[in-house]
Parts: sequence; C-alpha cells; structure tokens
Amino acid sequence: MAAQVLGKALVSSKWLAEAVKAGRVGAGLRVLDASWYPPQERNARQEFRESHIPGASFFDIEECRDKSSPYDFMLPSEAGFADYVGQLGISNDTHVVVYDGDKLGTFYAPRAWWMFRVFGHRQVSVLNGGFKNWVKEGHPVTAEVSQPPPAVFKAKLDKSLLKTFEEMMENVGSKRFQVVDSRPEGRFRGTELDQGLESGHIPGAVNIPFQSFLTETGHEKSVEEIQQMFRDKKVDLSKPLTITCRKGVTACHIALAAYLCGKPDVSIYDGSWSEWFHRAPPEYKVSEMKRNKA
Repeated sequence: MAAQVLGKALVSSKWLAEAVKAGRVGAGLRVLDASWYPPQERNARQEFRESHIPGASFFDIEECRDKSSPYDFMLPSEAGFADYVGQLGISNDTHVVVYDGDKLGTFYAPRAWWMFRVFGHRQVSVLNGGFKNWVKEGHPVTAEVSQPPPAVFKAKLDKSLLKTFEEMMENVGSKRFQVVDSRPEGRFRGTELDQGLESGHIPGAVNIPFQSFLTETGHEKSVEEIQQMFRDKKVDLSKPLTITCRKGVTACHIALAAYLCGKPDVSIYDGSWSEWFHRAPPEYKVSEMKRNKA
C-alpha cells in the first residue's frame, strides 16, 4: 500500500491524457500549470492562455505567497493558501496534478507539490516530464480557460516539512539533521553570483544540483538511480533531511526525489540562501570566493 501512495507523487502523461479523455478532470481531479519564468524571458500566464492541458487552471506562484516577506516565494498563511486553491476548485478531497512548461521538463511544479503537502494535502502529484513532453508525445492542448466552481479547502501547516532560519542556525552546531543544497555547483561553492547575490553555502551542507535528478528528456530518474545519487553524496535517507536552494523552489525537486525513494518527511528551508545571505553572520557563509579574495 505504501508503494502505491508514494507512487502517486508522479503521474505519467499517458495516465493524465486518459483521465482528460475520460472527462475525469473536475471536482475530484484538478490540473494546475505552476509555470514561472523571469519576466524578461517568458510570460507564464500568457503562455498558459495560449496553450495548456485541457481543464487545467493556472497556479500563480507570485500570487500564492507571503507578499509581506522580503524574500521571494515564501509560503502564504494557512488562510491565504486555503482561499487561493479553493478559488481554483480544489477541496481536501481533490487529487491535484501539477506541471510546468520549463524547457528542462520540470522546474516549479515540485514547489507547488510541496506547498500542497506542507499545508496538509497528500493527494498531489507532479506530471512526469512536464508540459514539454506532454506536447512532444502528441497529447491534446487547448487555449480554452476553464472556470471551475470554488470549493472549500482547509489548510493546516505541517511544520515537520518546513525549516526556519532559527532552526537552520541551531543545526550548524547541533547537526540534528542533514542539509542538502540543490543549486548548481558554482553557486554552492561561491565561485559565481547567485542571481545577483554573492553565493556560497550553509556550513555542513552537501551539494546535489537539482537537474541531476532529471534525465535528458526531462523525466524523473529511476528510484535506483536516485538512491545511488544519495549514497554517492553520503546522504542517509533513514535520517532527518532538510533541503535548501536559492529561494525554496529547486529544493523541492530533492524532496520529491527522496519521497519517491520512500522518504516522505523531508523538510524545506523556505527562506533558503536568499534569507541566509542577509541574516546569517559572515562565518556562517562558506564561500571559495572569500578565501580567494583573502
């Protein structure tokens, strides 16, 4: 039974296409396009209006967040999340499938997947391969925007899946949990800028770039490959694990990968490097750039 539940974290294009064809998209199954791109590169909402999976709604990560925070994409309140997804026709009984249109296959969809889980919703899946492969495989698309009737969603924050700055600071000394950083190696090491910020990493963190969990086609690698990747980095999936990145997005890829290996309790440091850089003392920011300057 556990394997079936964990398997729902990913659904194939074939499975979703059959569900769409059978008319199952509705109150019991909602599809969300969670795409986000830098505004100067692509317009996610406009692309959604032009082409999306039939019956899908647009999950706007710019809207569903804590707008009072100085950091990007921080979680909204329980009430804020409940209201937002309720307006998309999602109740606590709805199976939610999320995807995005990134050229990699998947980029922001795991963040939406984790957001549902951190607010207590377990019936949520990522479309394996994303919109890119949905189109490539010849499945139907539409420009027709559906308007699902609002539903009631009750959100309850699961704090076990979330880490705060204070908990991350305490862990530097206590090492109560393992920390994996999902950013590219150069940003982790501090040899290249991280979207305008000086880069580096939290002391004790291990680097596994999120893209390494995806195949060349943009699908999730096999469980056996993922398990080997964790072993190679000496990450023990039987012990507590927290993931960080730049702004709490690509970290969710690693949470998803660990989930597929049977570990559903991985937490995300929501503020990630964008918060750590601004709040942590200098000695808690490990960077090769600093050493080179010295």
